[in-house]
Amino acid sequence: MNPCVNIMWFRRDLRLSDNAALYHALKGSNPVVPIFIFDKNILDDLEDKADRRVGFIYAALEEMHERLAKMGSSLEVYYGYPLQVYKTLLQKYTIEKVFSNHDYEQYAIDRDSEVEGLLKTHGALFETHKDQVIFEKDEVLKEDGKPYTVFTPYSRKWKATLQAFHLKAYPTEKYFSNFYKQDKVVIPSLECMEFKSVAKPFPSKQLKEDTVKKYSQNRNFPSLENGTSKMGVHLRFGTVSIRELGRKAGELNETYFNELIWRDFYHMILWHFPHISKGQAFRKEYDLIYWRDNEEEFEKFCAGKTGYPIVDAGMRELNETGFMHNRVRMIVASFLTKHLLIDWRKGEAYFAKKLLDFDFAANNGGWQWAAGSGCDAAPYFRVFNPTLQTEKFDKDLKYINKWVPELNSFEYPEPMVQHEFARKRALEVYGKVLKTV
Repeated sequence: MNPCVNIMWFRRDLRLSDNAALYHALKGSNPVVPIFIFDKNILDDLEDKADRRVGFIYAALEEMHERLAKMGSSLEVYYGYPLQVYKTLLQKYTIEKVFSNHDYEQYAIDRDSEVEGLLKTHGALFETHKDQVIFEKDEVLKEDGKPYTVFTPYSRKWKATLQAFHLKAYPTEKYFSNFYKQDKVVIPSLECMEFKSVAKPFPSKQLKEDTVKKYSQNRNFPSLENGTSKMGVHLRFGTVSIRELGRKAGELNETYFNELIWRDFYHMILWHFPHISKGQAFRKEYDLIYWRDNEEEFEKFCAGKTGYPIVDAGMRELNETGFMHNRVRMIVASFLTKHLLIDWRKGEAYFAKKLLDFDFAANNGGWQWAAGSGCDAAPYFRVFNPTLQTEKFDKDLKYINKWVPELNSFEYPEPMVQHEFARKRALEVYGKVLKTV
C-alpha cells in the first residue's frame, strides 16, 4: 500500500525557513514529501542553455537537498510537465493534500488549475498560501473597493494596513521532524536537462545592513559595488523571505522599504489588470502608438553599441552578468522606447531572457513606466537625456569605463540618433495618438 503523505511543492519559495505553505504542510498529520519540478513548459522556451536562472535554481535546490538529507529526508526533483509529474506522484503515494504558495502569473494560474483538477479526481486537495509578497490581491484597496493605480496613495494605505504579524516569520523549524523519511534521492543533472553549468557565485543571501542604511544616498550610482542590495534574485526565487527583508528594511531605511512596497504594488496590478499579461498596455490608448521597430537598431541596442555610453554599459552588464542597476534600467528603457521608438514589449522580452532577477510583474511595470503606458508612469513627454543622466550618476565614468573600455577609441560608434532630434520625434509620434483619444 502506498504511504499516505502530503506534498510540499516548491516553486518561487526555495527555502526551508519562514515559508508559509511549508509551515502549514508540516503542521498537518501526514508526513511531508518536498518536491520541485523543472517544468519543461518553461525550460523548453529558454534559448540560452547556460541560463543563469536555471543555474541559480539548481544551486538553491542542492542547498535544500543537503539540509533535508541531514534530517533523514530528501527533496524529490522532477524534470517534466507538471501534470505528468503529478500522475507519477499519485501512483507512488496516497496524497491527501498538496501545499504550495501563490503564484500570480497567468501561466502559473493555469498550471495550478490543471493540477488541482487532477488531484480532485483522486480525492486530494490543493492548498495555496501567500508567501512571496506582504500584501496581495484585494488586501490593499481604495475606500470604494477598487484597486489603486497610483503608487503614493497605495503605499500610504499599505503602511496603514501593516501590522507586526504581517512580517512575523513562520516557525517551520519547529516541525522539521514531520518531513517524510527516506534515503537521499538523486537530483537530475543540469546536463540531462540539456543545460550547462553557469559561473558562480550568485549574489549573497546576506543583507548588508550598511548598504540598506546608505541606500537613499547611494542607490542611483551604478559604479558603487554596494549601492544596492542585489536581493532581487533572492526575492524572485524565494531564497530569502520577503517578511525577513521587510522587518530589516523597516528598521533601517524607508526608501529601501518603499522598494518592497513597489514590488507588492506591481503584483497587485498584475492581479487586477490581467490584460497586461497578454502583451497589452496598461493604458490601452498606448497600444495605438506606431512604433518604428527598426530591427537593425534593436540589435545594436541589445549588443550595447548605440553610441550612448551609459546605455551601452547597461546592456553589456546585463548580457554578461544577468544584472543591471535600477537607475540604468530606467535610462535604457527610456532610450529604447523614446529615442528609438521601438516597442517596449521588445525590450521587456529581452530583459525576460537575460535578467537573473526577472519577475514578470516588476519587469512589465518598469518597461511600461518608461514607455508612459503603465500605471503611475512617467508622462510620455518625459524623455531621459542619457548625457545628463551620466553627468548626474556616473560623472567620473567609472561604471561606463568598466563596461565600455573602448569608449575613447575609434572603435566606439557614433550615437545612433541625436538626442534632441529623437526627443522631438518621440513627442510628435506619442502626441499624435494621445491627443486624439
